[in-house]
Amino acid sequence: MSRQRTPGPGVGPMLERKLGRMIGLLAVVALATAVLFAQENPKAKESQLRAVRGTVVDKDEAPVETAVVYLKNVRSQDIITHLSDKDGTFRFSGLDLNVDYEIHAERDGMSSANRSISNFDTRKEFVLTLKLDHKKSAK
Repeated sequence: MSRQRTPGPGVGPMLERKLGRMIGLLAVVALATAVLFAQENPKAKESQLRAVRGTVVDKDEAPVETAVVYLKNVRSQDIITHLSDKDGTFRFSGLDLNVDYEIHAERDGMSSANRSISNFDTRKEFVLTLKLDHKKSAK
């Protein structure tokens, strides 16, 4: 006849404590791993953005300083502006790839043509020349 061994008194609670600690440690490791993978990668987010830069010029192709460059988010209708610098350059960055934009420049009653930036265009950076070549229309 074979005899089965049964743990002595106090062995059951000791095993339960060890098992509880192991489960708790596993839960902490799983949570830490989930947190690490859930954090957004700043590089990945940055790659979801685009920039628009360029130069504002007059009809003779000379750079225009302090022209107001208007960038309109077609979805929200929000408009942000920048002034061109002494070389006529401007830059907008941090733009959503999934939004269409319209851009134009104005100075001293003159305006450039309205240019469109489509969300279907996958370029991360647009380089534009905005030429002030016609009178600003009355709106």
